[in-house]
Amino acid sequence: MFAATYRQRDSGVADSPTTRVSLLVRIRDRCDAEAWAEFVEIYAPLVYSLARRHGAQDADAADLAQEVLKTVVRTAPVFAYDPERGSFRGWLLTVARNQLRKWANAQRRHPQSGGEEGQRVLEAQPAPDEEAARWDQEYHQRLFEWAAEKVQPLFRSATWQAFWQTAVEDRAAGEVAAALGLSIGAVYIARSRVLARIKEQIQQLREQP
Repeated sequence: MFAATYRQRDSGVADSPTTRVSLLVRIRDRCDAEAWAEFVEIYAPLVYSLARRHGAQDADAADLAQEVLKTVVRTAPVFAYDPERGSFRGWLLTVARNQLRKWANAQRRHPQSGGEEGQRVLEAQPAPDEEAARWDQEYHQRLFEWAAEKVQPLFRSATWQAFWQTAVEDRAAGEVAAALGLSIGAVYIARSRVLARIKEQIQQLREQP
């Protein structure tokens, strides 16, 4: 998992709307394995993190993520993107919260299967606005992680390290240049090249009419 210290202002992630429409269209086809793999890579960790943050144990959080993905599978063929009605990821957050609440209520009704855990999860749920803000923040972070994982193999180790250490770890360019045996100019060029590819990768996920 990539460092949480990544700065959105450098990547363009903060400007990214949401999932690209083409991906939403593609997942309507349940046989499009590539589209579904891409969707799961981006969103499953978000749902899992949401459940864990509310107190669900590892196995329960994984099960909840699976239930949310099943809902998407059932809904995707008829899902119509309308930006005036809100984003896809906003809808997905609602689905995830509903599944989490349903699971917690079931646990609370059956103490022998973890009633205290269910009650704790229910009590831990924050206000919707606060939850949405955290969800969006984690979404942008996940997009960066996903895009960075995709483009890293395209660069030499020194180029990647020049980018990573300056843009993510926030180390000074001169310090990084000395450590990697590069000129300061080469460090800036490397950083710029990697950021450009990450932005390009993220651009492919934009949700546009």
